[in-house]
Amino acid sequence: MLKKFFVLFLVFALGVGLIGCADEISETAEETAKATEEVIESDTSEPEEDEPYLVFTDSNGREIVFEEAPERIISTAPNVTETMFALGAEDKLVGRTDYCNYPEEASSINSIGSLTEVNIEKITELEPDVVIAASFFDEENIKKLEELGIKVAVVISQENFEGVYENIGNIALLANKEEKAKEIIKEMQDKVNYVKESVASQEVKSVYYVIGHGEYGDYTATGDTFIGKMLAIAGGENVAKDATGWKFSLEKLIEADPAVVIAESDESTMKGLEEANGYKDLTAIKKGNFYGVDKDMVSRMGPRLADGLLQIAKAIHPEVFEE
Repeated sequence: MLKKFFVLFLVFALGVGLIGCADEISETAEETAKATEEVIESDTSEPEEDEPYLVFTDSNGREIVFEEAPERIISTAPNVTETMFALGAEDKLVGRTDYCNYPEEASSINSIGSLTEVNIEKITELEPDVVIAASFFDEENIKKLEELGIKVAVVISQENFEGVYENIGNIALLANKEEKAKEIIKEMQDKVNYVKESVASQEVKSVYYVIGHGEYGDYTATGDTFIGKMLAIAGGENVAKDATGWKFSLEKLIEADPAVVIAESDESTMKGLEEANGYKDLTAIKKGNFYGVDKDMVSRMGPRLADGLLQIAKAIHPEVFEE
């Protein structure tokens, strides 16, 4: 079309410049028009094929090509399910795990099994456009699904807030909710900065985070865990910061005698610790510096993680966050 417009313009220019030579102009115009038709007829090149909707690079560096936006998505982890709901993309969720219990509406979605044991047949029946796989999803299951022609995108975040933001952004790409993801990430960043600024001028307090205790051993958020890092962000000095692998000893805990003890906000857990050997003698528990937090909020790498950080900060420095 551009070629034709150019030729017409050329013919017009020739007509204006050579107005006294009508016959010559007519002959030139006819030749030009004929040449133009030949060019158009000879331009038989095929148009380029449409580009795919999305070429997604997952956490394992694999490229997954989507010709169209995924409309049927299966989540294999609670944090993925929570993110889908936060993005407003829950209508695209056709499957989730037994452990995907937040928000409450998630329970109405078909379950595909547990975190580590999924029902491949059930997944196939749900006809997903993509399965979003997380940390516990087995490589063998990925292989089985891909052999069945089902796309699997691995989305695993680094254990820090930047990793969580990236995680949310990647899920948003698959759910076609990028703008909403920006809002969620901004809100989280604001909360994290609020916590940092609020505790910056406060004296650091020694703290212990209870994961488990009793006859099977004592477990905590050691220094190599993300919860351990969150304790530091919230203005705490983790007494188990030099330990690794979630394991700690009751003897070391008693010796450290932290100023604050945090555990999951389950009534039986809290009461059990108040009566447990060693724990009941800790100064923090005796003085009431013993607080419960929502374990899912502080452990799931999703949109509620910043709220979990705020809960931890309020436990360590309640005087700063008094309402």
